[in-house]
Amino acid sequence: MKLALLRRYVVVAETLHFPRAAKQLGIPLASLYTSLDKLEDEVGHTLINREGTPRLTSVGELFLVEAQATVAAAPPPAPKTVGPAGGKAKASKGKGRAPVVKGQPKPYKKRQGR
Repeated sequence: MKLALLRRYVVVAETLHFPRAAKQLGIPLASLYTSLDKLEDEVGHTLINREGTPRLTSVGELFLVEAQATVAAAPPPAPKTVGPAGGKAKASKGKGRAPVVKGQPKPYKKRQGR
C-alpha cells in the first residue's frame, strides 16, 4: 500500500471535504478521487460514503486509525524540486531548404535578366 494514498486518505477523512482536501494537498480534485478509488480497491471496502455530505463508513473509521499511525511513523515527504525558470528560447537548427546545386536553374523559375 502506497504511503501517498494513505496521506491523501487521512487528509480527506479529517476534513471530510474533497475540494478543501485537494487544495491542502496541492493536487487536482480528479486525482484525489482516483487515489481514493485505488485505496478502496486495495482495502476491498468502501471507506468514504460520497453521497451527499461525505462521511466515513465503519470500515473507514477503523482504517483511519491505522492510516494515521502509519503516516505518523513514516518520514516526511521530500520537497518538490522546481526546475529553472525563464531563459532564452533556442531556435531549432534544422536543415531548412535543400542545398542548391550550382549551375542549375531552379525549376519553374525564370532567369532574371540584367
